[in-house]
Amino acid sequence: MTDISPAGAQSPRSPRPLPAAGRQARCQLTIGSPADVLAIVPHLLGFYPSGSLVVLGLGAPRDHVVLAFRYDLPDPPDAGVAAEIAGHAAAVLGHQQIRAVILIGYGPAALVTPVMDAAAAHFLGSGLTIAEMLRADGGRYWSGLCRDPDCCPVEGVAFDPGSHPAAAALAAAGLRALPDREALARTLEPESGSAPAIRRVTDRALRRHAGLVVRAQQAGERGLWRQVTESGRRDVQAAIRRYRSDAAITDQARLTRLAVALASLPVRDDAWARMDPRYRVQHQRLWTDVVRNAAPEFRPAPASLLAFTAWQSGEGALASVALDRALAADPGYSMAELLRDAIQAGLPPSAAQLPMTPEEVAASYDDSEAASCEDSEAASCDDSEAASCEDSEAASYDDSEAGTAASRTAGPRPIVPGPIVPVPGPAVPGSTTSRASRRPSG
Repeated sequence: MTDISPAGAQSPRSPRPLPAAGRQARCQLTIGSPADVLAIVPHLLGFYPSGSLVVLGLGAPRDHVVLAFRYDLPDPPDAGVAAEIAGHAAAVLGHQQIRAVILIGYGPAALVTPVMDAAAAHFLGSGLTIAEMLRADGGRYWSGLCRDPDCCPVEGVAFDPGSHPAAAALAAAGLRALPDREALARTLEPESGSAPAIRRVTDRALRRHAGLVVRAQQAGERGLWRQVTESGRRDVQAAIRRYRSDAAITDQARLTRLAVALASLPVRDDAWARMDPRYRVQHQRLWTDVVRNAAPEFRPAPASLLAFTAWQSGEGALASVALDRALAADPGYSMAELLRDAIQAGLPPSAAQLPMTPEEVAASYDDSEAASCEDSEAASCDDSEAASCEDSEAASYDDSEAGTAASRTAGPRPIVPGPIVPVPGPAVPGSTTSRASRRPSG
């Protein structure tokens, strides 16, 4: 079947519409023409789309753009896929109680028209108002609603979104538009030539962990593994504080070690519980730096944290590429899957809440550890000290190179914080979402 997922997605059937919450910078513009609409779309998505259907949801007051998301066009055209896209988009709009939309298709008519027509028919049947339907290709646009040849000639209208005043205003407000989605994905790539150094630092960290496990087993130090976890927590918390003060970590080795520390679920979940949305921009900088300096097998945790903070900011495209990075390294990584499910369900950034405090996270792991030790003692210990309890705490490591086993957490595994509860919805085609609290008025 034709791939209808966003560019770079893991699955051809992974929808990702998501209303955006916007950065701290604010920019309100009045848009009144097709050229205005086409100028703002790249800045809402974060990149210039191609081969895409973009849906803008309009809401009160005064038809603000409150939601924007994107689907890859099936190539070759596929009526079944077009119907799935239309149904999924309508479900997302309905969930957000949006009653008016603008549709923009990017690409040749042969690819755009089947999807656009299917979406328009589905939307009208659902009671939605279509404010405008546009097709853009080769520096020209066509309106699907205008029949006046004086303003909408058959050869189309020339436009240049990059030179439009609205694009300049949005760029000045910090809403950049990269050339394409691949350019956005490249912002998470490591520096050229840095891989050997990242591998050396990672291997040293793994040897240190393995040595501590051996010491704990030999000396019967039951609290040693907890000390290792606490050390990781402290390091990550210090990094969070540093970035919140608008400073940064320039030591590549330190960033690489943070990625290794985050492989421990207690460390990662403590960091997750500290993702106060007031600092979402600073947190994005931190997790971007860690992802770029992480060994491949240690990318899932920081990439998932980056996706969460990007979602908080309404950076749907960045959240999407971060999740691609996490799931490429570990296709079953639960936090990334949870976030992707939420995005596929069309949940807004306001749903990215933190129901557990760091203290509650720590307590949940303490309770789980105590329970797992009791179970271990009952199963395998007699009247002597339950040495196997310590073995259980350090299950992911041995005295060899920890390798990919270290990408999963050693120690107890309570239910992790769940700031996102996906709503039921159709598991249908893919899209990339926008940043929508940057609400240009319409």
